[in-house]
Amino acid sequence: MTPEEQIKELRDKINYHSDRYYNQDNPEISDYEFDMLMQQLKRLEKEHPELVTEDSPTQHVGGTAKRTAGILVHHNVPMLSLQDVFSKEEVVDFVEQMKEQLDDPEFVVEYKIDGLSMALRYENGELALALTRGDGVNFGEDVTANAKVISDVKKKLKDHPEYLEIRGEVYMKNEDFDRVNEQQELLGKKIFANPRNCAAGTLRQLDSRVTKERKLSMFVFNIQQVRGMEIATHTEGYEFLKKQGIPIIEDYKVCKTADEVWDAITAIGENRGNLGYDIDGAVIKINRYSDRELLGNTSKVPKWAIAYKYPPEEKETKLLDIELSVGRTGRITPTAVFEPVRLCGTSVSRATLHNQDFIDDLDVGIGDTIVVYKSGEIIPKVKEVRKEKRPDGWKRFMIPDVCPVCGAKTEREKDTADIKCTSPNCPAQLERHIINFVGRDAMDIKGFGTVYIEELVRLGYIRDIADIFELKDHREELIEQGIIGKEKNTDKLLDTIEKAKENDAYMLLTGFGIPNVGKAAAKTIMKRFSSITDLAEADRETLMEVDDVGEVSADCIFRFFHDEKNRAMINRLKSLGVNMEAEETETIDSAVSGKTVVITGTLPTLGRKEAAELVEKYGGKVSGSVSKKTDYVVAGESAGSKLTKAQELGITVLTEAELFALLGINTENGSTVR
Repeated sequence: MTPEEQIKELRDKINYHSDRYYNQDNPEISDYEFDMLMQQLKRLEKEHPELVTEDSPTQHVGGTAKRTAGILVHHNVPMLSLQDVFSKEEVVDFVEQMKEQLDDPEFVVEYKIDGLSMALRYENGELALALTRGDGVNFGEDVTANAKVISDVKKKLKDHPEYLEIRGEVYMKNEDFDRVNEQQELLGKKIFANPRNCAAGTLRQLDSRVTKERKLSMFVFNIQQVRGMEIATHTEGYEFLKKQGIPIIEDYKVCKTADEVWDAITAIGENRGNLGYDIDGAVIKINRYSDRELLGNTSKVPKWAIAYKYPPEEKETKLLDIELSVGRTGRITPTAVFEPVRLCGTSVSRATLHNQDFIDDLDVGIGDTIVVYKSGEIIPKVKEVRKEKRPDGWKRFMIPDVCPVCGAKTEREKDTADIKCTSPNCPAQLERHIINFVGRDAMDIKGFGTVYIEELVRLGYIRDIADIFELKDHREELIEQGIIGKEKNTDKLLDTIEKAKENDAYMLLTGFGIPNVGKAAAKTIMKRFSSITDLAEADRETLMEVDDVGEVSADCIFRFFHDEKNRAMINRLKSLGVNMEAEETETIDSAVSGKTVVITGTLPTLGRKEAAELVEKYGGKVSGSVSKKTDYVVAGESAGSKLTKAQELGITVLTEAELFALLGINTENGSTVR
């Protein structure tokens, strides 16, 4: 096959799979396989530039391939993170250390914008390149096309220095974030957890039209490198940037003493709820560039700056109700419903109350004034009750002794805080079980929404998971009653269900909802057994020989497969043609073979799913949590608590580039780095 024929074939494949993924929501290959096709095309086009055409998927951000993967670019100046501090004492220590090492230092205190870092390179006054932080040291991702549609990014400067590299924070204003989430809800798509996550996903889109539509903003907070002019201090740099029309963090303070620095930090903290965008701290940095150069950096952070992190934002609100929901195991979970408050950029009105013990310890009842916050700036939690504001006639809330859904008796499970519905026929349990079965982490039956499931359970079409695969026998009735919509929608869902019969056995095992057997454990188990049938015959001792399966998990698996009702359901699944066989996968021997790897944060070119698939392909095991058993943590931007725990435990932390090197993947030859 000639290079021209190879290129055409690759372009056709990429366009086909892009359409399957984005327009039909029905991909046939993994994201990693797609990205490998793209890398092959990039390499061939680099070798044969005369064959490059404008409509090639490699020639534009977006087009048919709207993926969060791009070209890696070497950092000219490392985009390091900052050392976090959490107390006044640590701030004072930093100021005093700087005074000992420097002659009459000045400190600049400014907002730490809650977004993601981006560097902009200008050559002779024109924007030449925009790149993300990436691994912070070696590579960032080229996002130039997307940067050009951000109104705060200047494509041409008023002055024309020979070379200028600046660094700033890309973020999303709260009003723009609310608008994006409203649009997501209208389209039936998943809403974003917070403005930072939304901004990160938006900047790394490969469809710049999406980036433009969502309206990102940017503040520039540092001059990384300049040639052709002299700038001596951070504040001088800000004046130059303002002259160019580049948005800077205007509300900064220049300080000389520790008291002045702390006063500035306090003032920022008091005002952070009134900005219209999120900040996650205050940055304290040395003003003179010559002092910064003298101090230098460690391998991870500059020695001339720190970031003060404020305690979690808290708000008072009124508890309006406590709703009870029944899970797939019958567990009853109370949820606090309160007057909406804004926390970390999002409107919050619900938080779990876990169980009766938590309610008793909190001493909470409907009508109470409660204090809520966001754990990790994502999960809403109830911290405490303002008992002095308690209303007349107050009563502590008690979970009733009957199920809120089916009316059956409830009982407290031995040695736990869980209160459960005792009826095996409770429709709420069945609904949650079906939702788990069809979900993305199990059988991944797309389009099978909660509303459809509730109605199909209510009308008796689904009594267990095997009934899902018999829905096609009721096609005419389903269309006539409009349960799944019109004929086209009904047929689309029935086709998706039919295709799900071919899923790998680990997906079926995950869908069974056996306690302690999630997706990762199911994958490990099905590497040991050839089929679900083989697994069903295993005794407890054999099960405990499997990695990560302990005594409790082995007992749960054994009891599930020796329950007569479950055996009958599995036999029905077999007779309906649902695959029970484990897929034989070949792995590549590597340095991660047999090792446990945790992936956290936003990686430069790989999504977490692609990174996990890559690690598994090279013989590694992917875990969702960091423990002493973890061998490696692959960390990207905004890695958070998992990275902190890994550092505390002394676990090896890798960047994406270091992971590639460990696996023996040469990104240079794959044309992903320039």
